[in-house]
Amino acid sequence: MLTGMDEFATRRPAEGIYVLAAHPNWRESRVNRPLFERARGVPGVKVQDLYARYPDYDIDVAAEQARAQAAQLLVLLHPVQWYSMPALLKLWVDDVLAYGWAYGPGGTALQGKDLWLVASTGGPEASYHPQGYNRYFFDAFLPPYEQTAALCGMRFLPPLVLHGSHRASKEEVQSHVEVFADRLATYPDWPEMDDLPTCAACAVPISDRPAPEPQEAA
Repeated sequence: MLTGMDEFATRRPAEGIYVLAAHPNWRESRVNRPLFERARGVPGVKVQDLYARYPDYDIDVAAEQARAQAAQLLVLLHPVQWYSMPALLKLWVDDVLAYGWAYGPGGTALQGKDLWLVASTGGPEASYHPQGYNRYFFDAFLPPYEQTAALCGMRFLPPLVLHGSHRASKEEVQSHVEVFADRLATYPDWPEMDDLPTCAACAVPISDRPAPEPQEAA
């Protein structure tokens, strides 16, 4: 576990970037750890090590909602595990992106913000192919992230992915880290930003989430 990875000191408020890093075992990380450490040094970026902050899985929802709402860019930094995100990050999504806050009637806290996935896979890019052992192109595993953004009225930015992390050379990893740091430092002035459409929030009818029935007195 990394220590001292929680940084919320005010640096510069302009862009407001919040990096949620989730790795169950940093000592085994060849890619996510240098990404995480580099993000800590970028001005204007706030970094959260979820497994260090919430080892008991008891997420401070109010605090996390305040951090997410204060940011313009929310970054999900994690290794791909079973074609998805690590368990604690999934719990963060479940608890923090609550109905009535992040989506649904009155759930406008994140509308107009950006969501960026920065992920690594153990398998090489060739394994994410109809003829590979993962059977699908990597894009086939992105809809849950894309729809999470859409439901919250956020824009889903093109992911930054490093495949084959177990065998990537030090030079490949370092190049990947430099791209990541440059993207953080230059956000939102990315060349492709003007070509990305805004995302209108997906309306969730109240009838789809009826209020719980009142409990009868004993």
